[in-house]
This record gives sequence, C-alpha cells and structure tokens, in this order.
Amino acid sequence: MAQINSFRDLIVCQKAYAVSMEIFLLTKRFPKEERYSLVDQIRRSSRSICANLAEAWAKRRYEKVFINKLTDCLG
Repeated sequence: MAQINSFRDLIVCQKAYAVSMEIFLLTKRFPKEERYSLVDQIRRSSRSICANLAEAWAKRRYEKVFINKLTDCLG
C-alpha cells in the first residue's frame, strides 16, 4: 500500500478532480445563455470538492473540523 503524503494522494481526491475536469468539458457545450449563471455555479461546486478535501487534510488532527470539511464535500 502506498504511503499518503498529501491530500492529492487520496483516491477520492483524484476521482473528484477527474469528475471536475469532466464537468468543465461538459459545461462547455451548454447554451450561451446558461454560461454565466448555471455553468458558473456548476463549475464552482465541482471545484469546491477538491478544495474542501484539501482543507480537511490540513485539519485532520482536529476530528470535528475534519468531519465538518468532509461534510462540506458531500454538500
């Protein structure tokens, strides 16, 4: 089993990043009138998963904060 040195080593983070990139490519096909509201919200939401995982990793020593950040990822 590989040692985990960073949140980037987590499989969940790698999958979240891959899905985020896929969402970015899919939203490029949305109609122009949706580009500024719906597309922006979808893209920000998908990127926030990796950001919240990074924060959870940084705060992993504090159980309640760690759990809170993971709960944010689920949201």
